[in-house]
Amino acid sequence: MKSRIVFIFVGILVLWSALAMRAGYLQFLPNDRLNSLQNRQFQTKVTLPARRGAIVDRNGRDLAMSATAYSLYADPKILENRKAVAKKLAKTLGQSYESVYSKIKDGNKRFIWIQRMLEQNKADEIKSWDIRGLSFVEEWRRVYPNETLLAQTLGFMGSEGQGLEGLELGYDQHLRGNQKKVMVKRDARGRPLINDGLMFIENPEGNELRLTVDSDLQYTLETELANAVQTFDADHAVGVVLDAKTSAVLALASAPTFDLNKALKSSAENRRNKSVTDAFEPGSTMKTLVIAAALREGVLQPNTKFFCENGAYRVGNKVIKEAEAHEKFGDITAAEILAVSSNIGTTKIGFKLGADKLRQGLLDFGFGQRLGVDLPGESRGIVQALPWKPLALSNISFGHGISSTPIQLANAYAAIANGGVLNTPYIVQAVRDSETGELTETKVKPIRRVLTPEQAAQMRAMLLGVTTLKIGSGANARVDGFMVAGKTGTAQKVDPNGRGYLKGAYVSSFAGFIPANDPKFVIYIAVDSPRKSYYGAKVAAPVFSRIASYAVRKEGIAPLHGTLAETNVKNMKSIKTAINQKAALEKIAREIATDSKESAKPAEPQIITAAQLDKAAEVKPGEIVPNLMKLTTREVLREISGQNIKVKFQGNGSMVSDMIPAAGSALPEDGNITVILK
Repeated sequence: MKSRIVFIFVGILVLWSALAMRAGYLQFLPNDRLNSLQNRQFQTKVTLPARRGAIVDRNGRDLAMSATAYSLYADPKILENRKAVAKKLAKTLGQSYESVYSKIKDGNKRFIWIQRMLEQNKADEIKSWDIRGLSFVEEWRRVYPNETLLAQTLGFMGSEGQGLEGLELGYDQHLRGNQKKVMVKRDARGRPLINDGLMFIENPEGNELRLTVDSDLQYTLETELANAVQTFDADHAVGVVLDAKTSAVLALASAPTFDLNKALKSSAENRRNKSVTDAFEPGSTMKTLVIAAALREGVLQPNTKFFCENGAYRVGNKVIKEAEAHEKFGDITAAEILAVSSNIGTTKIGFKLGADKLRQGLLDFGFGQRLGVDLPGESRGIVQALPWKPLALSNISFGHGISSTPIQLANAYAAIANGGVLNTPYIVQAVRDSETGELTETKVKPIRRVLTPEQAAQMRAMLLGVTTLKIGSGANARVDGFMVAGKTGTAQKVDPNGRGYLKGAYVSSFAGFIPANDPKFVIYIAVDSPRKSYYGAKVAAPVFSRIASYAVRKEGIAPLHGTLAETNVKNMKSIKTAINQKAALEKIAREIATDSKESAKPAEPQIITAAQLDKAAEVKPGEIVPNLMKLTTREVLREISGQNIKVKFQGNGSMVSDMIPAAGSALPEDGNITVILK
């Protein structure tokens, strides 16, 4: 009996010793299999995006930033009463019961997202339920503090934190940073272990984008485009502002726009970045590039004369006419053809240049190809393949039968403004690395030289004539105190559902730069389907003027004043002859710079006005359009009595509400003006 007790005692001692040794072995020696089991039971692996990098403007102002959000997940294996939980969640989250239950019904799953990016009030409500198996992860949601500002360009995010459009898409990899898989530790009840209120200690940030955009200029552009759409009852409007020297994008907009914080509730039409994605027939703004191509090839000089057939020119079985029936030009120079926007004159220039050289010239200016702007969805536009029939060559010469994007047009004008070099437009100024702080700046990327400096100067002088000569079509684009160069455009709108053009539908535009003597800003404005007026001179040119005026004054560029104004008047008087000189504009610029130094005075500057420019450019003194605004028809007739003025009345009203040309402008040579009665 005693020996049996001893045997049992020894057996128990051996067993406990074995258990102690095993416990010590498991406790102190590594075991891959047990570690794996432990990890599966007490922690799970979750992939979360980094805090997305901010997007700021050129002055460091926030355009897109990240704020804390709460993402709900479930562990179905430990979740009890899954049907009841699904009903409760569906009601709070605004989802269907079926969609929620389908995520949590499988009890073998250990991790499933229920909903990402919840507002804090909903997260707090669900937390208050204290349901085992439901937990939250603190993530980052995208916030756009300026709501609609630069909306189409910035783009927006999807529910999974991915960029869907705009810069958010194009620079997604830079902004999102490196995603990391992080282990979520659990306690014995399967609940996540939280460290100082945060689910994860480590959450790497994405890189910061610094844009070339000026927020103030962007706001002004968007406001003016929205006003143009409303004023002229248009479908939409687009605008581009480039740095004349580098083609950096200073502002880029489409109207109507949308609220980035509610992006998915807006229409795809309003979200599209039309300045980059949409190509349309540019109309007369293309005449500038046709004449530039001809100048480059040596087939004309600014004073080369072309017979414009007195308003009707047969090409094939069609008759090419000017924009207005009363426009019947004879022999006029290339500079005057641009100033009056003659369809027949530009057609003859196109014929003299030839289809091969014209097409190559347009390609060299960046049409029919992607420029490489750092925004997604850039359109090539269309430059038809050769051969061109005579009618096609004629149409292309004055901006029909060819399509271009707004940014292509603006960039082509920038090549003229900067001395003849076509650059790649860009909008990201620099990328800042979130870990090292290193700043990688975007360098200016020249594509090719398209004009010599002398040829570019001649083109700038001719475009200056469009806004300053008495016969010019761009008077409404003037800015008091500054020299403006540019070109109007009024293009029929192509029927998207068939051949030909939509009846009564136009795209009204203006492209130009300021100051003309030392360009800083290139601005392109296009208004689609304005119904209350349709001429580019009437619709788009005033928008250009207001944006250009804001831009130069914000930049602190001094207007012409004092004796400088007198110098400018002298220059305007001689523009017709100076325009024929190769270095005309450089000469004007030198004279202005010299007078500026000599006439600097602390006194209040005397700003030169558009009316003064008109008066300076007149061939005959006194030929100024009188102010007929708010007069009745009888008062109008009395006012013009005895003058060489012919008035055309439009509308059924009793009082003058508008005038073409505007009051104070140079009177057309034929004496015709149009007044709108309302």
